[in-house]
Amino acid sequence: MKTTTNLKFIAIASIMLLLNFSAFAQNEANRPKYISVTTMHWNMDKEDFSMDAWKALEKEYLQKVTSKNQYIISASYYTHLFTPDNSEVIYVQTYPSWEAMDKAAERNSELEKLAWPDENARNAFFKKLDDNFSVKHSDEIYAPIDGAMLLPQDNNKDLVMYVRKTYFTFPEDGSEKEFKEMHTENVAKVISKNPYIKGYYPNVHAWGSDKTEFVEAFFVDSLCDMEKMFDKNGELIGEAWPGDSGKQRGKKWGKYFTGVHGDAAYTLVAELSK
Repeated sequence: MKTTTNLKFIAIASIMLLLNFSAFAQNEANRPKYISVTTMHWNMDKEDFSMDAWKALEKEYLQKVTSKNQYIISASYYTHLFTPDNSEVIYVQTYPSWEAMDKAAERNSELEKLAWPDENARNAFFKKLDDNFSVKHSDEIYAPIDGAMLLPQDNNKDLVMYVRKTYFTFPEDGSEKEFKEMHTENVAKVISKNPYIKGYYPNVHAWGSDKTEFVEAFFVDSLCDMEKMFDKNGELIGEAWPGDSGKQRGKKWGKYFTGVHGDAAYTLVAELSK
């Protein structure tokens, strides 16, 4: 079975959403409730590695398995652009429910046997596929919150995904209502008005190593547009909250976060997306 989709090791009964932020989960019927993010690493010892050959194998798996799995809403690969580790490959899948994650793994196994009924042929295919990666990988699960700007379903362009990771402080004088209102206002007055942002996906921790994570993914056409996005955000913030009102709002918003953040950029491999 394909390693990146095997989530059976998760102890479902022990998982809770992000404490007081659980109310932020998406309500729209067409939006996923959970997102799994698997960070893999290229096999740096593979001397005959070919990006085209890897894509061909992944495309075959996508067509024969992932695209036919009704429990997976979407799936996509992202390769390193600007991150601390150039061997990173990110695989993201979305699901309509927590239960669907476990069902997706079981369905993958069934579809794999249908696609490659001969066991030897099936094992040979996965050996070829897995040889592209090291055995090292990690998994995180996030819950989307309101305010997403979705990419068109027919997108066929390799976009740049800029990821900003900040960390909640859970202030005693804060509230779900206030945070939600401020975030909604941010989206309405800044993000949705920025022409360089093609897609925006805000997510909170659901399962993994750090429950304080707040992860935002911004999609732009290019690295040049990523720089323009930052500049335009600054302009829009100044227009929305000029002078002292901006300082006061910044302080109010900042109490929800530690002040530490991380940045990374990846390339969406559009042809390998469901």
